[in-house]
Amino acid sequence: MTAGKVGMYGGKFLPFPHLGHVYAMIRASTMVDELHVIVSHDTEYEKLLCEGGKIEHVDFTMRLRWWTQLTNDLDHVHVHQVYEEQTGQFSDWEKGAEGIKQKIGRPIDVVFSSEHTYSSIFNKLYPNAQHIIIDSERDAYPISGTKLREEGVMKHWEMIPKIIQPYFAKKVVIVGTESCGKSTLVKNLANLYNTSYVEEYGRTFYERLGGCEEITIPEDYPEIAFEHKYHEKLQLQKANKVLFVDTEAAVTQYFSQAYLSKRQPILDEIIKLQKYDLWLFLEPDVKWVDDGTRSFGQQEIRDNNNGLLKSILKEHGIEFVTIKGNYQKRLESAVHHVNELIEKKGQ
Repeated sequence: MTAGKVGMYGGKFLPFPHLGHVYAMIRASTMVDELHVIVSHDTEYEKLLCEGGKIEHVDFTMRLRWWTQLTNDLDHVHVHQVYEEQTGQFSDWEKGAEGIKQKIGRPIDVVFSSEHTYSSIFNKLYPNAQHIIIDSERDAYPISGTKLREEGVMKHWEMIPKIIQPYFAKKVVIVGTESCGKSTLVKNLANLYNTSYVEEYGRTFYERLGGCEEITIPEDYPEIAFEHKYHEKLQLQKANKVLFVDTEAAVTQYFSQAYLSKRQPILDEIIKLQKYDLWLFLEPDVKWVDDGTRSFGQQEIRDNNNGLLKSILKEHGIEFVTIKGNYQKRLESAVHHVNELIEKKGQ
């Protein structure tokens, strides 16, 4: 049943549009000829709201971006941002309403919300519009922005739209020199946490070539780093709370130096740009295994290479957790630190 021609559904949607918001938007979109989603914002006020909570403030640009993605296939739904200063006065609502009316540019027939208490406010601000309340008891999706800010996203992961989950998924990278158990640990952790992982693309690259030693060239390493980042992006879309990554650009830089004695500035730039929530550094204190692509089996060389990789990380100010011992101890230590990361973030 059509309730009107032009509808408005607005809010701060802080920290992000959750599935309760999406549900209300979709319901509203079926009742009007055109629906306007309004992302109101006052950054300083929002930061105060987030203080002491378990989610850091998310800029309104990201909320606007997410709403744009969520409504991309709905041609009659339009997304706008409106600055609305929050001083605690009713005049804040009035100024915000004026900004909303200007953005929409047409008479508003219907305003949507999930709050009965807004009726008296909307009667003053939009006297010619009907106020339709959608799921005020949060029966469809028992979640709220307040609950998310207070309890964190990990506890309510299923309430986060798929397009937003990658923003909050934690990225754990496992680094180390040759034959220290990175690939096995990454796969084991991904299975334990029921999530996705990123394989070391350098291995795939040289397996396709049919070898590594004596045929590697400088151009290989930027290509490996770029391709690896691409696969990170793909797997992050599938991640369940946490993504495990086997090596990254610092390890690629290390291999460039180890094989060719060449430091590549472009790799340093990638190292500066990449962001991970936890770095696990595996010491080379397990047996070296020749898989056909490895070249540095002598322990003295392994130790030297280990020092080289650590120096690259330290040069870039990267803090890492050292993992050593047998494979059982490595797994137990890794799980401990991953759990600690999730609990520390309050998510």
